Parts: sequence; C-alpha cells; structure tokens
Amino acid sequence: MTIGIAGLGLIGASLAKAYKAAGEYTVLGHDIDRSVIELACIDGVLDGELCEERIGECNLILVALYTGAAIEYMEKIAPFVKKECVVIDCCGTKRRVCERGFEIAKRYGFTYAGGHPMAGTQYSGFKYSRANLFKGASMIIVPHRFDDIELTSRIKEMLMPVGFSRITITTAEEHDRMIAFTSQLPHVVSNAFIKSPTAQSHRGFSAGSYKDLTRVAWLNENMWTELFFEDRDYLLYEIETVISSLEEYRDALRDGDRERMKCILREGRIAKEKVDKR
Repeated sequence: MTIGIAGLGLIGASLAKAYKAAGEYTVLGHDIDRSVIELACIDGVLDGELCEERIGECNLILVALYTGAAIEYMEKIAPFVKKECVVIDCCGTKRRVCERGFEIAKRYGFTYAGGHPMAGTQYSGFKYSRANLFKGASMIIVPHRFDDIELTSRIKEMLMPVGFSRITITTAEEHDRMIAFTSQLPHVVSNAFIKSPTAQSHRGFSAGSYKDLTRVAWLNENMWTELFFEDRDYLLYEIETVISSLEEYRDALRDGDRERMKCILREGRIAKEKVDKR
C-alpha cells in the first residue's frame, strides 16, 4: 500500500515514521521546505516525493497542514487522486476543512474524511517527530455519512499500523465543540498562567502541578492563532465559563468566606470524580 503525506512537521513526519516502522508500506511525502523532503528521504522516512506524477499511486493521503493550506492542497491535488484513494486531513478544527473537503471529493470522485490525531508535544517540526507518537492515542474521524460502516472499517484498517488505540467517529460540529474544551482552552489557560511575573522566580518552588499546567504554554503561535479563530465561537464560550468560575474563587478570597471556598473546591472535586468514573 502506498501512503502519501503532505506536511512533514511533527504530525506528518511522525505518521510517515509510523508507517515505515510498520513495514511493507511505500511512503511518499510533500513539504513546502524541500530540504525537509531531502532529509526525510536520506533518513529513510520517505521513499520519494509526493509529486503530481505519483499522487495517483496513493491508496491513502494524509494532509497534515494548517486548515487554509490543507484546503488549497486538496484543491491542487484533486485532479490526480485516483477514485479508490481515501484522503484524510489532520487539521485541529473540522467545520471549514470538512465542508470544503467533502465538496472537493464529490466533484472529483474520490473519498474524503476529516481527521484529527489526538497526540502531540509542545514542540513542532520534523526533528521532534517520532514513530511512536500515536501509540495508544485516539484518532477522530469525520465521515461524510455518519452511518457509513464500510468506510469506517476501511479507514480503521488503513490507520491501524500507526498505533492508534481508538477511532472516534463524530461530526465536524461536535468535534469543534469538544476540542475547544479539551485542547484549545488548556493552551489558552497555560499561556495566560505563565505570564505572571512570579513565574520568573519560580525555580526551587515548583513541582508536578506547575509542570503539568505550563507544558503547553510553549506553543506554535501561528498554528494556534489559526485554530482559535477557526473555532472562536466554541472557544469564547469555554473562556467565558472559566472566567466566571475564577471570579467565584476570587470573590470568596476577597470576602474572607472560607465556607464558600470549601463549597467551590468541593464542587470541583466532585466534578472531577464524575468525569473520571465515566
């Protein structure tokens, strides 16, 4: 089977390495930086470049680019994609890319599904990629038809070598609603938290909770700005919800209300217990 991967940053290169590690796969890659393609070929991560002449060889094409670039790339390659091929984007939001992806696929007669591999690090770029990045992770898939069991099974089989432990099927709307809470909001909170002047003198006073909360403050501001604005409606809701909660803690402290503070903390602990039991 031949796999095409567009975008050889952390996600795309890790996908390429995972397929090569699984064996018996021909992996072709595309990146705007030709030096990355050359390096990937030298390292044995790629078997060649994903150019127009070879797109028709692919059984699966994974597009690991920013949303706007992913849409432009799918438009560009569409005339060369064979009808048996499945194209899956790996963008962090789904509504805009899926709307355009489904339209492009229908126009040219191939199969497209939205995708989002739920794994990553605070670092970006080819040099941080690794074959086991997705081991045990979830892959979210947005098919055109929610009840297309045959396509779902086909996609699961194609993605199995990467190491995903779970394939989650959803809609673009539900994906973006949930991801605003599970991914985007933590990046906002972490990035805001580290801006405290106190952070500059934390050494010797910090442990696991500090490390956990600040890990994703080290982010790619270009990528996350695009993701935040793609999902601004749902993210605004989550930010406003957190601000409202923080005001409760602030008010209890300001008013010297210990019983109110205990109640607020208890509510948070119970909420966490309920989530963990699901």
